[in-house]
Amino acid sequence: MPDPALARKILRDAELICTADEVQAAIRRVAAEITSRLADAYPLVLTAMGGGVFFAGQILPLLRFPLDLDYIHATRYGAQTVGASIEWRVPPPPGVRGRTVLVLDDILDGGNTMAAVRDRVLGQGAGSFLCAVLTEKVLPVPKPIAPDFAGLRLPDKFVFGCGMDARGYWRNLPEIYALKED
Repeated sequence: MPDPALARKILRDAELICTADEVQAAIRRVAAEITSRLADAYPLVLTAMGGGVFFAGQILPLLRFPLDLDYIHATRYGAQTVGASIEWRVPPPPGVRGRTVLVLDDILDGGNTMAAVRDRVLGQGAGSFLCAVLTEKVLPVPKPIAPDFAGLRLPDKFVFGCGMDARGYWRNLPEIYALKED
């Protein structure tokens, strides 16, 4: 059951990590990097639901080249703060075969979900796979995948805002916060 009082407490107790201006500057930089690399590729861009919606909505108008757009939905978190096994709610479309595929997502944390997306897309015959994330969490351990484009590097904290949620709340914030550590 949604609890607006809990949502407000989470935000009130949170630590600001990146301002809205920092987020927007990172999105503009990533858009320029993507354009430089993919402007002539006519890529298939897949938005990762639901966290990637914020990033996609901000970056797509800045990509001034032809592209096809679709979405995927693979999750390991749901409303939890610890990842579990991957659940495919919407798999990649059949149209990935032979295409340059760019996946847009909110965060590359441990990298397991994005690695599974990459494997699935390439397994369906994509010509190449690239990923762009608004944020990448800096972790002390190796990841199974590195982003091709990353907007902001974040500390190893549970973060929310800009598409990322805290217990299901606050994906809509224009800045990024970290949950209060107990």
